[in-house]
Amino acid sequence: MLKTVLVPIHRAGWPFVAIFAAVTLVLFLLWQPLGWVGVVLTLWCAYFFRNPERVTPVREGLIISPADGVVQLIDRAAPPPELEMGEQERPRVCVFMNVFNVHINRAPCDGVIAKTSYRPGKFFNASLDKASEFNERQSLRITLPDGRDLACIQIAGLVARRIRCDVAEGDDVRAGERFGLIRFGSRLDVYFPDGVEPLVALGQKTIAGETVLADLQSKEPARTGEIR
Repeated sequence: MLKTVLVPIHRAGWPFVAIFAAVTLVLFLLWQPLGWVGVVLTLWCAYFFRNPERVTPVREGLIISPADGVVQLIDRAAPPPELEMGEQERPRVCVFMNVFNVHINRAPCDGVIAKTSYRPGKFFNASLDKASEFNERQSLRITLPDGRDLACIQIAGLVARRIRCDVAEGDDVRAGERFGLIRFGSRLDVYFPDGVEPLVALGQKTIAGETVLADLQSKEPARTGEIR
């Protein structure tokens, strides 16, 4: 129980927690009921930046979810042009994170960061398809051990105003390894190599660093799901 509650907080969250706590002290001085509202908001801020450990499947060929959330969209689309991966459409899985999900992002696969690109943009609701095209985004092109490429895109949402990416071109990454976060609501898009089918279904909940999105070695067709 203690491990569930006392989860480490990402270092990027401490300044925000401190700001919320300072405002809470002022609210207590102004009017005690407002102070208790501040306490709740401060606890929520700390909860938002929680940074739990995860157990990542390590078999070669697995593509792991980079985000906690819900599979919002499964389709085919061309990766962002700034990654220079061509205009051919690829299988894509989009994971939407709400303000209660863990927002630490994790590498979806083993590989090398071949290209990074940041693009400022709008702040539409991240659950909308147009968010992929128009919203602020940080794009990563990852070269897999077999030479193929995968794209992982951090997309800011309606509330989010800051994307953090802690990897650079030339860095080696391992599946499940932390590489960044998005503050206060957002989405992650993963573009697979052509011919790789998703192993998740629309509406399925994902756990960053644990849920398998696809398997490079699998010949299984795309899965479907139903509410039961």
